[in-house]
Parts: sequence; C-alpha cells; structure tokens
Amino acid sequence: MRFSKGRNFLFRIPEGEELLSYINRFAEEHNVLIGTINAIGSLRHPKIGYFDENAGEYKMIELEGTFELVSLMGNISLKDGKPFAHIHVSLGGPDGRLYGGHLVEGEVFVAEVFIQEFLGEPLERKPQGNGLILWDAGV
Repeated sequence: MRFSKGRNFLFRIPEGEELLSYINRFAEEHNVLIGTINAIGSLRHPKIGYFDENAGEYKMIELEGTFELVSLMGNISLKDGKPFAHIHVSLGGPDGRLYGGHLVEGEVFVAEVFIQEFLGEPLERKPQGNGLILWDAGV
C-alpha cells in the first residue's frame, strides 16, 4: 500500500483525561483515518499489556503512581469502521526502572502529542488466526 503525507497535528491532552480515549476521539473528530502517533509526558496509574502467544491473550501490568512517558509510538487505522489508535509506551518509574508494552489505559498528568496523518486507501484492522486484530493489508 502507498500513502502520501496529510496533515500534522501537535496538541496537549488536558490533565485527567484518559490518553487512549482522547486520541481516539481526536482522530474521529478530525477524520484522521491513517497515521502515526508520537508523544511524551507523564501518566498516572497506567495499564500496559503484552500479548502472551501461548495463551492467545493480553496479560495486564497495572502500575501504581505517576510514570514518566519516556516514549509513546503508535499508529491510527480503522477498526470496525472507526479510527483506532494502537499505541506502545515506555514508562519510567520513580526508581529509574523502565516498563514497556501495549497501552491499555492511562490517566494524563502531561501529554504532548504529535500525529502525522497519511492519505490513501483505508487501512482496516481485522481478527487474525493468532488472536490478534491486525491490518488487513498485504506487503
């Protein structure tokens, strides 16, 4: 699939908002159907997950406290016909430890976000045989 560059968005998510929900709403309100996401900031009580291949499901890691959002990267595509953000994070704890995984939930303390929109054919997520919901796109 080929895409061209669309709009760029730089914004700050208000304190107290749930990050993933906010980005999904933003993408829907601005009609961003395909894109990439990057962000930095801090999250309170984040939940991250990793996919356990053997169990065929995500395992959750619930962190207590405020964590530095060292890195957030992800993409936007369509799931069930609506914009859907798939985000991975690296989170720094107060002891200098780093946690990482698929973002499930996180309350924003600070979040500065960059979205690069792409224009082209819709990129749709569909259930796969391995238990994941992935892009339905060839190479």
